[in-house]
Amino acid sequence: MPPSRDTATRVGVLTPAGMLGAGFTPESVERGLALGPDVIAIDGGSTDSGPYYLGAGLPKTTAAAVRRDLRILLKAAARADIPLVVGSCGTSGTDSGVDWVAGLAEDVMAEEGLDLRIARVYSEQDTAVLKEHLDAGRIHPLAPHGPLSPETLESCTHVVGMMGHEPLADALRAGAQVVLAGRATDTALAAVVPLMRGMPAGPAWHAAKIVECGGQATTDPRLGGVFATIDHDGFVIEPLDPDNVCTPLSVAAHMLYETADPHRMREPAGTLDVTDATYTALDHRRVRVEGSRFEPADQHTIKLEGARVTGYQTVSFTGIRDPHITAHIEEWATGLRAVLTDRVRQTLALNDDDYGLDIRLYGHNAVLDDIEPDPTPPREVGVMLVVNAPAQSTATAIAKVANPLMLHLPLPDMPYLPSLAFATSPAETERGAAYEFVLNHAVDVDDPAALFRTEHSHPREATHA
Repeated sequence: MPPSRDTATRVGVLTPAGMLGAGFTPESVERGLALGPDVIAIDGGSTDSGPYYLGAGLPKTTAAAVRRDLRILLKAAARADIPLVVGSCGTSGTDSGVDWVAGLAEDVMAEEGLDLRIARVYSEQDTAVLKEHLDAGRIHPLAPHGPLSPETLESCTHVVGMMGHEPLADALRAGAQVVLAGRATDTALAAVVPLMRGMPAGPAWHAAKIVECGGQATTDPRLGGVFATIDHDGFVIEPLDPDNVCTPLSVAAHMLYETADPHRMREPAGTLDVTDATYTALDHRRVRVEGSRFEPADQHTIKLEGARVTGYQTVSFTGIRDPHITAHIEEWATGLRAVLTDRVRQTLALNDDDYGLDIRLYGHNAVLDDIEPDPTPPREVGVMLVVNAPAQSTATAIAKVANPLMLHLPLPDMPYLPSLAFATSPAETERGAAYEFVLNHAVDVDDPAALFRTEHSHPREATHA
């Protein structure tokens, strides 16, 4: 059994990967267990892939991959008699995402004969309650967003609050052996048990930040996760794979990842400050960190994330190899937009503000756009046309108007019609509803757990189709 809060001198955190469903080897988890962890912590989601998953309430990972990872981790947690904590379940942390992961976990436990108590910590928000907070002046914008309106709240298909460690700790104190949480800070998952065991907040939060993405803080992230040992003076980071390495540079550099300030990072309960942190190589693969501090905030805040439908998309993709067009690709794209806009007006009686067009030139500047530093003409270009309209049928109709242009549109000085190459047949692919993030705000709360709900269940009591 792990040491109690009163007697703990160190707390071990095993993070096998940056995301549940991303995959890791059973051998790496076995190496982690040999180091004596007190908790297995892993993130279950991300906003990296855009607003669709929150807006639609669907996961970006496949059930087979999540089930496979859960099988390894649930068996490891049961054998070591330590908790498993998963956050941002189902990618965006919606209630349906938590239930989806919980259902997979219950299936695995039934198949493996495991008997673990599960806590589902829900983070999806009631817009009526949020409007009360808004009316009371407790919701504030985070840059670059402006003030929030009730209409924006009502337009969201899903709104989640990003919990800190407190609701997770409540679930563990209530006897949960597996905590499946909605939207949570990546760091809260790894910090919760060290904080519960009395470790200082500075080392606990800093170590949690370093391990949040698994092997990202190593010299070879492809080789799997990491292990953190937190004590009262600092923490030690080491990779799970014996062939992988942590260096002072690789560990310190992770504070640059997804942070506005490489020295300070805000959590719901306060701010981690690593300005005076030192990074020392203990040997060729382990790094010790000391000097991290945590400044409690005067006001606890919960970040809100929400997404809404912006329209319906149809995409079309064609490839250009003609050297004359590729040498003047921006002129060609400008001509495509002009001719297409004119034909849509003529054939569909739609004005420019009735729909949206995005022409992306892959191989030229689709990634960096105007800041692309290489002016060399590309050898070939993939042209992606993205049409956004209030109705799917309208978006597809516009893409179909574009079809002959994306197949044969010449430059003005070309005496022939070029033949371009569609990537698919049919050339138009309906993507369905498109979403945008519209909430980047924080709500002031007096109780860190007030906006979240927890349900406890036992696999023997649960039924899952």
